[in-house]
Amino acid sequence: MPDINYDYVIIGSGFGGAVSALRLSEKGYKVLVVEKGKWYQSEDFPKSNWNLKKWLWLPSLHFFGIMKMTFFKHIGILSGTGVGGGSLVYANTLAQPKTAFYRTGSWHHLADWEKELQPYYETANKMLGAAVNPNLELGDQLLKKLAVAQQREAYFEPTKVSVFFGEADVTVPDPFFDGKGPERTGCNSCGGCMTGCRYNAKNSLDKNYLYLAEKNGVEIVAEQEVIDVVELDTDGNKLYEITYRDSTKIFRRKRKITSKGVVFSGGVLGTVKLLLKLKKGSLPNLSDKVGEDIRTNNESLIFSVSPDKEKDFSKGVAIGSIYHSDDHTHLEPVRYTQGSGFWRTGILPFVMGKSVFIRFFKILGEYIKHPLAYFRLYTVRDFAKQSVVLLFMQHIDSTLSLRRGMFRMKSKVTEGTKPTAHIPDAKKLADAYNQISGNRSFVYITESIFNIPSTAHILGGAVMGATKQEGVIDKYNKVFGYDNMYVCDGSVISANPGVNPSLTITALSERAMSKIKDKKNY
Repeated sequence: MPDINYDYVIIGSGFGGAVSALRLSEKGYKVLVVEKGKWYQSEDFPKSNWNLKKWLWLPSLHFFGIMKMTFFKHIGILSGTGVGGGSLVYANTLAQPKTAFYRTGSWHHLADWEKELQPYYETANKMLGAAVNPNLELGDQLLKKLAVAQQREAYFEPTKVSVFFGEADVTVPDPFFDGKGPERTGCNSCGGCMTGCRYNAKNSLDKNYLYLAEKNGVEIVAEQEVIDVVELDTDGNKLYEITYRDSTKIFRRKRKITSKGVVFSGGVLGTVKLLLKLKKGSLPNLSDKVGEDIRTNNESLIFSVSPDKEKDFSKGVAIGSIYHSDDHTHLEPVRYTQGSGFWRTGILPFVMGKSVFIRFFKILGEYIKHPLAYFRLYTVRDFAKQSVVLLFMQHIDSTLSLRRGMFRMKSKVTEGTKPTAHIPDAKKLADAYNQISGNRSFVYITESIFNIPSTAHILGGAVMGATKQEGVIDKYNKVFGYDNMYVCDGSVISANPGVNPSLTITALSERAMSKIKDKKNY
């Protein structure tokens, strides 16, 4: 029988992986976390998103930053890498979905989820240092004016965010965990949440779950990618042999370890990709549902740009407010820190049209009708200061599947309508916002020309079900067909939350880990 190196190996260190690491260590287990990305300290983050080597994850160009952009036929995906996963690059927003989320999708009949998850939402909020944004800045103030103009002021609210709002730039002893956590520094409203917080104010996972897990003895190895998981059966004892290799080096050395249990927490793009590979190889008993029920929040990312150089949209936290324009639709103003103008390199006027030719000629028409206006907008001195990203989200559902291709995964529409970047409700809300702000709307070239919508909230692919035929995991996040194997990340989300999903991923992971017995009682 081979030596057992660990009780659990956790693949990925995002919201699910971080929760799993801490809770398993508290139960007495020996835990290893394997993370593909780098380990960033506050001072390592880029000052702006022009520093592509530290902001983007593009290993082929030797860029090992915190954000990854992945494009499929039907969707463009923004995701996070690094120790702390998506928490390093996300917009801090901790939103709880509305009732419809709990009553739809493959999981709805497994439990009364709205009631079941409530205590775990409370735990997640506490651990992530949730606080209501105290400062409504320019983008938020304009959104509130829109809500008032549409006679829905009651449906506008500041966001609840994972940020320490102490005295700006003042460092204090741990304010969250009775002195057991790291020192923290008050938010200075620089708007740099999504390029990595350089001021120790953002409550990313390395400041809470992972920090406390390390103090409990959890080992975290960065810049390592898991490439295989093999089930071993030695004298009736089930073990897993995990193979991982260097992810940031030219010559990738492989290592093998053994573990009694495995937790997949690499996010949709990491976990689903790996599970699809394993199903064809070393783990053939995985459900045929792997890669199915991929969802987004039916999103649209719209750049609203001002010609007025005196306006400053960059101050505040990344997302400071949210407006619920109806029961299914939500709008949030998103900001980047001053100097972060990378997105200006690929934007075109926001137009609607059923074909690429119609959209192309409409864009051309915009330039012909307003040449000076667009010249001024494209040449603004500080794009981040003079623009806000309008994040449009809906509960309306459609699902994709991801499948292995010859060189990379491929997407396919499975249910509902094909995802589209041209959502009339989004255009209507953006136009209304611009009427108040005096801005003009742009979208990224993949959306304007190719009609490929973008999302920062890719979900599903390892969803819940009552049986192996319905899902990849059961209602306790346990993988069908294998012992002591779990999935805890965005791929388990089994319906469309319609809002930022990080809090829900954390709550579901808290619940899953709470069901595992202490090691001494196992």
